[in-house]
Amino acid sequence: MPIRELQADNEVQAARFRTGLPNQISNRRVLAMGRRNSPAKEGLEEVLSSALQTTDNELGQILQEVDEITKTLKLDAPDTQTLRAAAHPAVWCAVRQALLDRELRHLALTDELTCLYNRRGFFAAALQQLKLAGRQAQSLLLLYCDVDNLKKINDSYGHREGDLALIRTADALERTFRDSDIVARLGGDEFVVLALEASGQTQEVLLRRLEKCLKKSKASESRYELSLSVGVARFDPKRTVSLGELMAQADKAMYEQKRNGQKLHRGNA
Repeated sequence: MPIRELQADNEVQAARFRTGLPNQISNRRVLAMGRRNSPAKEGLEEVLSSALQTTDNELGQILQEVDEITKTLKLDAPDTQTLRAAAHPAVWCAVRQALLDRELRHLALTDELTCLYNRRGFFAAALQQLKLAGRQAQSLLLLYCDVDNLKKINDSYGHREGDLALIRTADALERTFRDSDIVARLGGDEFVVLALEASGQTQEVLLRRLEKCLKKSKASESRYELSLSVGVARFDPKRTVSLGELMAQADKAMYEQKRNGQKLHRGNA
């Protein structure tokens, strides 16, 4: 292959490998249901397990080496050794494998319908966040959310509409909380959020914001009421409590709210 064609081909492949994964993640968010395309949450990468971070670092090193090869190929007379390395299939196989591994990890941690974290992803991120909050003496709020009457929506309007209700709920949660907060769908009609408690992000402020975002997510639908029952538990860094205990507290508070008929909702149009 001529040198200039080899240079062009390697530049294209390097660019594709550097940008391919974010595009795949973003494209997966464009669902047939018509959900908006949202960027991936970069901030949550910081609280994933050390194993994931290690593999990401390896991927970064591989891509850095590919960049160095590409820069060398731009020279008028790259040496034979560089040309041989750039053309070697093992270089691109290593990049492809690293990207595939990272994509598989993403799928393992992501809820297919809403593109939020799934149960596994939530526990991986939340455990790290609790450890960090304990070291930095930060308070956290855990919100356990249940979509009210989802079975009735499914029975009355079909499971497609039920899926849309879940997607609208996920949209409302994403607009309510910050990128550094951990938002997940545990399964079925249950969602959970682990958020930093700070000035401007108290329990009362968050619940009001969530109600407003839920209303916006449901503005075009008047056939039924989309509402959430929400229980809240607070993590105090001065008191040792496990993630399981924190979730149990929030779950209990959520069911008490449901029994009392208290909901976050928008009224029928």
